[in-house]
Amino acid sequence: MRGTVAAALLVPLLAVSGCGAGEWVTDYGKVAKGGKGTSVQVEVTPGQRFSLAVPENRSVGDDWDLVELPDTKVASFISEEHESEGDEPGSSGTAYFVFNGKHPGTTEIRLRDCWRCGQDRTTATEESRQQSGEAVFTVTVRERPSTGIPR
Repeated sequence: MRGTVAAALLVPLLAVSGCGAGEWVTDYGKVAKGGKGTSVQVEVTPGQRFSLAVPENRSVGDDWDLVELPDTKVASFISEEHESEGDEPGSSGTAYFVFNGKHPGTTEIRLRDCWRCGQDRTTATEESRQQSGEAVFTVTVRERPSTGIPR
């Protein structure tokens, strides 16, 4: 009986947790779009989820990475997600780097596309280095505006 109850409780829990298909996050929050060579300003409030989105086509060699974690007092990294615009080989898509606003402040988040660098990024070709690039996001977490309602 206990095994049946445990299994009955586990199935809905797995469905809610997002297991399967490699997707960890279904809510990207506020989405800020960038790309190679761009600089984007993003404003959020404490506790607000946000995503930094960059266009990608993994089949032609795009490989976006988070250069380094942001100031963890300002924003925390949640996950990296990928969505394709089609099922056909060569379909372009979007990479989403999902974060949560923490405390008021500003931090810079850099994403780098190492184009056709492969597993060993130290041996990138000259063409790879020329086609690679960064997207820079300056994230500011601002206090929530006062509602004027005394607590």
